[in-house]
Order: sequence, then C-alpha cells, then structure tokens
Amino acid sequence: MKKYMLFGFLCFSLFSFSQAEVEAIQNEIDNEVWKPFQKAFETLDGEALNATYAAEVLRATPNGIDTDNTFKAANLKRFEQNKKDGVSIELEFWFDSRRTNEHTSYEVGFYRIAFTNSNNETNFSFGQFHIVLKKVNGPWKITQDWDTDTINGKKISSVDFEKHKPLEF
Repeated sequence: MKKYMLFGFLCFSLFSFSQAEVEAIQNEIDNEVWKPFQKAFETLDGEALNATYAAEVLRATPNGIDTDNTFKAANLKRFEQNKKDGVSIELEFWFDSRRTNEHTSYEVGFYRIAFTNSNNETNFSFGQFHIVLKKVNGPWKITQDWDTDTINGKKISSVDFEKHKPLEF
C-alpha cells in the first residue's frame, strides 16, 4: 500500500506545478491578455481587443455559438458606434476560479461593464465568463470564450458581482 501511495505522490509531483509557478504563469496571462483586454474595452479599441484572441476561437453566448469569428467584426462595429454615440465604457472583473498549467488556462469569473452615454447617464451590464487561454506561437491568446448574464435562470446582478473586489492591474 505504501508503494502505491509513494508512486501516486511521485506521479503527482512530476505532473504538477508549484503554486509559485502557477502564479507566475497567471501573471504572464494577466500582462499578455487581461490588461490589454481591459484597456481595449475602455479605450474602445476593437483591433486591440481582437488581438487578445487566437485566430480560431469558439465563442458561445446566450445568442448561440460562433466558430467563424464573426464576433471580431462585431467588436469593431460596436466600438466604432460607441465612439460615434459618445459612449464610454468601464470594464471591471474578478476571477472565481483559475486552473492553469504551462500551456492552457481555464478561467471563470464575473464582470461588470459600465456604459456612460453623452448625457452622463450610466447603465450597467453584469455577467459570468468562462475563458480558455492557450499559448499560441509564444503569447497567450483566448481560444474559447463563453459568457452569460444568468445563472440557473436568475439574472446576474450587482449583488453577485460585489461578492469580490474587482482586479486592479
């Protein structure tokens, strides 16, 4: 029995990372993906936002599944319209869970987007995201993106978002 336990421990040790290694990889992801992602949203830069995604992405929303990257053209159009309409955006988010190894990360979190119009009126959108990131020819890229504004049929609200403090980069 002890042999099996030792063997299991050795296998686990060989195939797992230390917490420090995982945190270092997640910091790399933050710098390569999440900081530019947030900045692109807040500066209404559709090209920069699209650059955080891989060439081929599976995107799933309540509206359906996009495997043709049509969401990238929609990002450009939406941000251009926001600029024309004088809308500003503030994006805040936090992670509920991050599972990371040297080449893949699965990240779940909550977001709040504040849309402020030219009359200085602000509306909020809340949601949950599930993201898969992979190392793609060097840098980290989003390869799968799923989000929703409901959980178990209940609309996500400020109460859900305010369970944790948003990340600050």
